[in-house]
Amino acid sequence: MSLEAAVAVHRFGLGARPGEIAAAGSAPKQWLMRQLDSGPDQPQPVDGGAPFLSGGGLVTEFNAYRRDRAMERKSGNPPDPVKTFFRVRGAEFQRELAARLALGFTTDKPFAERLVWFWSNHFTVSALNPAAITFIGAFEREAIRPHIAGRFEDMLLAVARHPAMQLYLDNATNIGPDSLAGRIAGKGLNENFAREAMELHTLGVDGGYSQADVIALAKILTGWSLDRDGGDTGFRYYPARHEPGDIVLRGKTYSGGEEAGIQALKDLAHDPATARHIARKFAVHFIADDPPPESVARLEKSFSQTGGDLRALAETAVNDPAAWAPGPGKMRGPIEYTTAAMRMAGWPIGNGDREKQIKGIAAATKMMGALPMLAPSPKGWPDNSAAWSGPDALLNRIEWAKEFGNRVPASVDAAALAASALGPLLRDDTRVAMRSASTPGEAVALLLSSPEFQRR
Repeated sequence: MSLEAAVAVHRFGLGARPGEIAAAGSAPKQWLMRQLDSGPDQPQPVDGGAPFLSGGGLVTEFNAYRRDRAMERKSGNPPDPVKTFFRVRGAEFQRELAARLALGFTTDKPFAERLVWFWSNHFTVSALNPAAITFIGAFEREAIRPHIAGRFEDMLLAVARHPAMQLYLDNATNIGPDSLAGRIAGKGLNENFAREAMELHTLGVDGGYSQADVIALAKILTGWSLDRDGGDTGFRYYPARHEPGDIVLRGKTYSGGEEAGIQALKDLAHDPATARHIARKFAVHFIADDPPPESVARLEKSFSQTGGDLRALAETAVNDPAAWAPGPGKMRGPIEYTTAAMRMAGWPIGNGDREKQIKGIAAATKMMGALPMLAPSPKGWPDNSAAWSGPDALLNRIEWAKEFGNRVPASVDAAALAASALGPLLRDDTRVAMRSASTPGEAVALLLSSPEFQRR
C-alpha cells in the first residue's frame, strides 16, 4: 500500500473500507477525481420502504394538510392535521437520516460524498427548525448532490429556491411592503435569508456588504416562496409579493421581477469576495485548520478563473502539495469518526440488525456533539480540530471505542483490520498497544482511540 493512497482515502475520503487503500493504488489523485465523473450516489431507504418524496411532492402534501386544517377549524373537530403532518414527517426525517448515514458507511465514492457533506454544511439547513425538518432530506438530494462538480452559481440558485431553505431562513414569508400583497396584508420584509446568503453563503462576514445591502437583497428576493400547488420543485415566484421599482445592491441597479433575484445571486456567486471566502473554507476543510496562504490563493484563483467551477476547485485541492503532507492532520468530526469506524468494520457488523446499528451510530454521533442535519445555527458545524479535541470530547470517543470493540465479532483479526484501515499511516506504537490487548475487541478499541485514526 502506498502512503499517498492511504492519505487520499483518509484526508479526502471517509476512511478506508476493506481493500480501499489498495484500490486507490499508485494513482490516488486520479482515483479521487474519477469519483466525480458520475456524481455522488443518492441515499436509499434502509428499511426498504417507500421512496423518499421530492421537494415538490412534500410541498403538495404539506399544502393538503393545511387545507385539511382549515376545514377542521371550520368544523371544530380535532386532531390538528398540520401537527399530524409534522409528526409523520418527523418520522420520515429519521428514515432520511438513516439513509444518509448508511450511504456514508458503504459508498465507493467517498470523495464525492465528502463534498456533499462539505456543501451541505456550507448551505446549512437544520432540522432544529420544525418547518425545515420536513424538507431537509430532499434539500440535500436535490439542491446539493447534483451540483458538487458543477457551477457554484447553479448550486446557490438551487439552494435559494428549495422549499427547505425558503422555510429555514424565512424567505417564504418575505413580502415587499409596497407590493400588492404587502399593502393588503400589512406584511413586510424578512431579511434572514438575504443576510445569511451574503454572510455565510457567498461574500463572507468581511466581504464588504452593509445592512443597506441586506435590505436591498431582501427586497430583490421578495415573491420567492413555496408553490401553493406543489409543482415539480415546490418553488414559485409570486409577482404580487415582489417589491416594485428598481433596487440598488452594492452599487448595481436591479429591475423588478424574478430575474432580478436570479441575477443578484449570480453576481454574488461571481464576486471576488466570494472566491476568497469559499477558497478559505475549502482549504480549511481539506488541507489544515490554518492552511498555507499559497494553498488558499491557488483555490481562490481556480474559483475566480473558472467562474466557480466546483470540479476544478476540487481538483485544485487534490493537486495541492500541502494536502499530501504525511502525518495525522485535522481532527475528524463526530460523523467522520463514526463513519470511518463503520467503513473499517464493514457495515452491517456481523449479523446485526442494520437499522438498530444505524440508530446506535446516530445516538453516538449526537453524544459526541454533532449529528448530521441538526446543526445549531445557519453557520453549520465547526470545521476545526479544537471543536472536537477537548478532554470531554476525547473521553466520549474512548468510551464509544470500547463499546464498539465489544460489538465486533470475537473472530475478528484486529491486526489485519488495522493494516487494511490505515496501511502505512498505522504507527508502531499503535501496533504494539494492540498486540498487548487481551481481546480482539480491546485491540479494535485501541485502534479507534489512536491519533492516526482520530485524525485525517
